[in-house]
Amino acid sequence: MAGVSRRNTRDKATSAGKSPNLHNTNTRTRKSAAGGRRGFTRIVTSTFAILLSIGIVLITIGFFMKNYFINPAKETVKPRVVTPLSAPKLMDLPMFQGEHKESLYWGTYRPHVYFGIRARTPQSLLAGLMWLGVKDGRYVMRHVCQDSDELATYGWTHHNGRDYGRQVLVDQKLVLTTNFLKSREEESGYGGDWAVRIEAQSEVAIFLPLHDFTALNLLIPCRHSLREESFTTFLSSAVMTFGFFYRLNEEMEEIVHLFFYVADEEGTALGLGKGASDDPDDFLLAFGSMTDVGNWELHLESKENFEFHYAGFKTHNIHNLSELVQTNLAIQARTIGRLQLSDTSDHASNILVFQVSAIIPFKVDIAFVTKLSGSTSRLKERIRSLIGDSLSSNLKHKQEQFDNKFQSCFDMSNEINPEAITVAKAALGNLLGGVGYFYGQSKISLPPSSKLVPGDNYISYWPAELYTAVPSRPFFPRGFLWDEGFHQLLIWRWDANISLDIIGHWLDLMNADGWIPREQILGAEALSKVPSEFVLQHPTNGNPPTLFLVLREFVCSIKKDKFSASQINDISTFLRRAFVRLDAWYKWFNTTQSGKDVGTYFWHGRDNVTTRELNPKSLSSGLDDYPRASHPSEDERHVDLRCWMHLAADCMSSISEFLEDSHIGKEYSLTAKLLSDFDLLNQIHLDNTSGVYSDYGNHTEKVRLSWQMVESAGGYPSRELLREVLEKPVLRLVPHIGYVSLFPFMSRLIPADSWILEKQLDLISDTSTLWTKFGLRSLSKTSSIYVQRNTEHDPPYWRGPIWMNMNYMILSALNYYSQVDGPYQDRAKIIYTDLRNNLIQNVVKNYKQTGFLWEQYDQKKGKGKGARLFTGWTSLIVLIMAESYSES
Repeated sequence: MAGVSRRNTRDKATSAGKSPNLHNTNTRTRKSAAGGRRGFTRIVTSTFAILLSIGIVLITIGFFMKNYFINPAKETVKPRVVTPLSAPKLMDLPMFQGEHKESLYWGTYRPHVYFGIRARTPQSLLAGLMWLGVKDGRYVMRHVCQDSDELATYGWTHHNGRDYGRQVLVDQKLVLTTNFLKSREEESGYGGDWAVRIEAQSEVAIFLPLHDFTALNLLIPCRHSLREESFTTFLSSAVMTFGFFYRLNEEMEEIVHLFFYVADEEGTALGLGKGASDDPDDFLLAFGSMTDVGNWELHLESKENFEFHYAGFKTHNIHNLSELVQTNLAIQARTIGRLQLSDTSDHASNILVFQVSAIIPFKVDIAFVTKLSGSTSRLKERIRSLIGDSLSSNLKHKQEQFDNKFQSCFDMSNEINPEAITVAKAALGNLLGGVGYFYGQSKISLPPSSKLVPGDNYISYWPAELYTAVPSRPFFPRGFLWDEGFHQLLIWRWDANISLDIIGHWLDLMNADGWIPREQILGAEALSKVPSEFVLQHPTNGNPPTLFLVLREFVCSIKKDKFSASQINDISTFLRRAFVRLDAWYKWFNTTQSGKDVGTYFWHGRDNVTTRELNPKSLSSGLDDYPRASHPSEDERHVDLRCWMHLAADCMSSISEFLEDSHIGKEYSLTAKLLSDFDLLNQIHLDNTSGVYSDYGNHTEKVRLSWQMVESAGGYPSRELLREVLEKPVLRLVPHIGYVSLFPFMSRLIPADSWILEKQLDLISDTSTLWTKFGLRSLSKTSSIYVQRNTEHDPPYWRGPIWMNMNYMILSALNYYSQVDGPYQDRAKIIYTDLRNNLIQNVVKNYKQTGFLWEQYDQKKGKGKGARLFTGWTSLIVLIMAESYSES
């Protein structure tokens, strides 16, 4: 605006300066007695005009100088925390364009729903499945993955991450199988076509009917109707559901009610199909157009009888679709006494939901075809290739391909029985099937004193996309930074290009300071699953840089000739462009998380004024409530972070060497050497008496939670569980033994002939500290905080339970020391073998009993705990079975 004002003022000044001359030209010169006086007057007038023009110019310049130098204009300057790093984006690399990008366009990228499809584009066409289940005599809608649905089991038994997946869901006695398959024909639009097969089965189930089927009003030909003779009169008993009553049938056949939907995130109107075509088995559901793929159609096919209804909605709140459908059903039930969709559609509906009701067993195929420019006969051929016998054949072929590749990738020994291999395939399938695509803006916390956004406590990150695996579909269906490094340890061995794609998306989220938000909550669907207190991301807090784990393995595997020439070229290109981001990431840690002394680090963000936590959490460490120094301070030293920094420096040194960048590589090599200095490590973190590595900080053991009477805001007393300190803390080593104590061991920083290695093996194998017959517990039984609550509402998390990611890293180190010459080699081998067997047996046993992999396992009985269907880092059990560890 200032520039525009200057130009306008300059134009006006110029016009004022010319006006006297123009006036003089148009004035007729006359000679008279008064001519001299008039000439004088003209001179004066001209001079005045010139002076006036000069004055205007000077005033304008004065205003400019004042505004720009004395009172600078208040221009909106984007804060660094929400400014992207000034570096070429990894996802712009040619290796992620073309064929690669198109091959991954469609996928089951909506992990938070039981079955969902979308494209890797910010505004996508979505598709998904709902069904009606029965719980406590009431009908309930199944759509979004949640524990309260109490499904006996669900998850992908197979998924290749690209174009095929098979999932089994058991809801009471209803068994649903969903199959997903992609197909790319020459005539297909961008990303190709896809097909879904849904099968409903039950052995002895009895399902409640949703309405009186003696009076069916069907929208489709009679051959699709349910057999009327199979239903009898209703009893007088009633059950409340969706806010209305319906009567139950005493004798009925088993009925399944499926709801398949398509929704356009852009809000574009979708076309409603006209029903059955000239092919009696083909049913046109919907049609539309997408910018990327062109025109498309959605077809349904089933050889069996079914009832059909639909509803169309116009809304941008697609994450509330379950409520929209339930409301529609409830209104119908109150109005006509039937639990069926209304067979109506809002004007310009961008969501279409199709209800299919049928007698079990039932099978239905749904085909999505794109780019409909070819002949009608060719279109029918393409549809037929996606349904019926063709689909059955293709699904069988894809499953065989998955099984063969699984054996090739992981080459499990004969000691792993078929039951364990089934669990391993499910672990891999669920990790790959849980990969999602998200788009949105993270919310970044602002300090209370900030004036960047008046009235708000956050500022929005730039709009960004993220392609990532997720820890758990029902509990954590979004990206977590430190989890992702562990996920990629498995994924890169299955599909290196997918792994690089995921890592590239994460690194592209880096801001100008080199910081990456540790939890990615992007888009309305992701936000709907997160409690408000966990939404804001804090730019002072980090997260373990576990992506270096997999990057190190890429470099190591290249050196061992495990990749083809084209793969090596892709990885080299990736690392070359990624280096500037990795360098910025490392420097962010090295400057923001460093301690007072050289070579020391501590996790920032712990609460040093809390009155409610027994031991203030270190969420940024990933280990949440693992006990640290009782009183957070700048004097802290965290041994786990020091080891993560060594990993990062060592990895950067290896990448530099691989890229032949000797200058930067030398700097990182020196840093890695400093952080691996055994004497310095021991000086900072070792208890010489016990041989235990510990944190250091302001600490006392005499801290407890006690019930106290507190005056509330309204002046009324309330009883609260508060922290009570009984002794003044002092600077010392923190005497808690657990996972953190083993980080130097996990990082292989201990020489194979050191007495300290023997002490570490003692800690691992001692049942009074970490050893259990189910795996290594997270905190020693000797700790004063072992299995203690951290607050009134926070049960122990990393204070006893067994976690797979840490057990995998410990196993990896045991495997290493069992192969390196030294006095403890044989003992390391024995412990390795026993621990590996314990972990495998317990995970397989739990999966057999519950149908799930779990977030953690109980240290006393081995029972799965925490989030179920936790197929994030618990899927590392696959690598444990395959004995596939880091070789660096």
